[in-house]
Amino acid sequence: MDKLVIYGGKPLRGKVRISGAKNASLAILCASIMAGEPVLLENVPDISDVRVMIEIIRHIGAEVTWEGDSSLRIIAPSKLAGDPPCELVKKLRASNLLLGPLLARFGHARVSLPGGCNIGVRPMDLHFKGLAGLGAGIDLHGGYAVGKSGPRLKGARIYLDFPSVGATENIMMAACLADGQTVLENVAKEPEIVDLANFLNCLGAKVRGAGTDIIKIEGVSELGGCMRYAVIPDRIEAGTFMVAAAATRGQVELENIIPPHVEPISAKLRDAGVDVTENGDVLTVGVNGPLRPVDIKTLPYPGFPTDMQSQMMAFLSTVEGTSVIIENIFENRFQIADELKRMGARIKVEGRMAVVEGVPALHGTQVRATDLRAGAALVIAGLMARGRTVVSNTCYIDRGYHQLEEKLRSLGADLTRMRHGDGSLL
Repeated sequence: MDKLVIYGGKPLRGKVRISGAKNASLAILCASIMAGEPVLLENVPDISDVRVMIEIIRHIGAEVTWEGDSSLRIIAPSKLAGDPPCELVKKLRASNLLLGPLLARFGHARVSLPGGCNIGVRPMDLHFKGLAGLGAGIDLHGGYAVGKSGPRLKGARIYLDFPSVGATENIMMAACLADGQTVLENVAKEPEIVDLANFLNCLGAKVRGAGTDIIKIEGVSELGGCMRYAVIPDRIEAGTFMVAAAATRGQVELENIIPPHVEPISAKLRDAGVDVTENGDVLTVGVNGPLRPVDIKTLPYPGFPTDMQSQMMAFLSTVEGTSVIIENIFENRFQIADELKRMGARIKVEGRMAVVEGVPALHGTQVRATDLRAGAALVIAGLMARGRTVVSNTCYIDRGYHQLEEKLRSLGADLTRMRHGDGSLL
């Protein structure tokens, strides 16, 4: 696999434009197979997860073409060309979001249980429970979820035991083509949920309440197309650059931002003594004084995002004092701690709690990404560290960050990619 070679110790300075949201793009790509007319999506990040999803929906009969660097034209299939291929589905957790759209549009679905980063248990019971509540029959056979819905799903009142993002999206998409009204309670409120609802409404769906605890959907008989829909900016990419600016004690202007989406991150950085200022869709992050330790608890939105916990751990590793991080979402998120300790960090993990004692500096060494966000955190750690850091398993990083190296180099970072096989640097 490729490796990133980083020479740290340089503050990041300059401007960077944030790409479209990975998680919103993946959900919207799944929803697009319900469209009765062509769809043009803009601000889609060209990352490996998106490319895998494109291949999956092509295999079931969709026509997908890139138009420029960040736009996709999609023509949904009128009938299924086949099941989503197992070897692709297992690469991507978000492939489970095909289950609802396939059941709603075609009345049946056979989807391999998905893969993704090993960050903890992510059961699909809430997905199955919700779809069953709409009248679908769901069975598990040989590692596949097999569903049938008859002529049409039926609207229902569904309560989620936990505000799962994926379950909320899957059930919401399926309900758009159900007969009657569906009321979803205790749903996820993430910005990506709102973006998906807005896209569905662009197709002619009737979704109300996205972003609140209760979503109501009036089913329609069919959906149309969308001449143009722009995906929201990626709040986790934005947060990663915000933390990188703070961690390297630099100053960075982030463009193409929706400030409320990153407010949980902004608030914690301000608590730590970082300057964070807003000006429209531009956010400026800089360090101009002493930093303070902070305590973090990951929670569903609008709480602090689990996808930013690893990056904050890297940052706090060189903030004098004791910081405490509690991970409430995924139990395997603390794998990053062992890699940071190889760089000189002082971190003690006890169950779902990590205690971080700030050290004066990290030192470069060889480290390995264990998941997407851990990979981003190790890049941040390498930018902070003295000397040379080599980050392996960059395939994880490529899943979620569009042109990460180019963007960091534009801010003054010294990093290059080592190609697997011949040892050359790209």
